[in-house]
Amino acid sequence: MNRAAFDALYREHYPYIRRFCRRMLGSTHDAEDAAQEVFMRAYRAFGRYRASDPFKPWISAIASNYCIDLLRSRGRFNEVFAEADTAEPEDPATNGVAALISSYEGEAITRAVQALPDKYRLPIVLAYYADASYEEIADNLGITSNHVGVLLSRGRDQLRRDLSTLHEESRS
Repeated sequence: MNRAAFDALYREHYPYIRRFCRRMLGSTHDAEDAAQEVFMRAYRAFGRYRASDPFKPWISAIASNYCIDLLRSRGRFNEVFAEADTAEPEDPATNGVAALISSYEGEAITRAVQALPDKYRLPIVLAYYADASYEEIADNLGITSNHVGVLLSRGRDQLRRDLSTLHEESRS
């Protein structure tokens, strides 16, 4: 194992993984502990990492799996995603997220994402911060791709409402 290479990757990617874990877990304190654990797991598995592959998706997958396992162990995870949802998902090509991001400051969006219930925050973080596909999100969360679409649509709607309220308050 090349310790110097891992140290360089750690320094470069730790801030991103800490933010990612904060978004997944909704807590800065939990994110610090989770990020440390993610890098410990990555260090132990570093011999299986292929240097020709990008590091960020590899470490993000470890972080995603760890955060989901942590939420499951707390007993909150299954009840959050257990309900069946039959509404049709929004077409991902017309979600307007790019317009939303360009309309508001990143900090306000981060706060709004953190304030979302787990049910909506986790799919949004996986989709928009980890670039996971509907199928990958469904596999990680143990739900259907259709349910992922519904949760993303509802989460985006909640974000729009919350950010719109913030915007109106700032104009007053």
